[in-house]
Amino acid sequence: MDRGTVGSTQSGRLLVEVREVGSSAVVTPAGELDHHTADLLREPLEECLAKGFSRLVVDCARLEFCDSTGLNVLLGARLKAEAAGSGVHLAGMLPVVARVFEITGADAVFTVHATLDDALAGEADGGKDGTGEAG
Repeated sequence: MDRGTVGSTQSGRLLVEVREVGSSAVVTPAGELDHHTADLLREPLEECLAKGFSRLVVDCARLEFCDSTGLNVLLGARLKAEAAGSGVHLAGMLPVVARVFEITGADAVFTVHATLDDALAGEADGGKDGTGEAG
């Protein structure tokens, strides 16, 4: 499995790393995702979609904060991915970030995995989630 780094961007409060794992792009934001840092995540997500990855996995394990602007970046990526025939999977959300998704109902529109390994296991079964449906 190719786990090479594709790229990264950084500001003082958010670092975003992108790497390729099979036909998936793993995007790892670390720090605070808010109005001031949202473009640091939006741009790599859009680049991955433009490159034609069959799925995007956002590894949220190091994401310490997410406001409505950050949530909108992820929702926008999800819509673009679905229009292109791919999907966005979220993995390893910390409780503080998961709570934002619960409160807004956004957790119902994403395929959410407990860990990155769980999300990448879907890579091996054709991208199916735990329900047996493509996510």
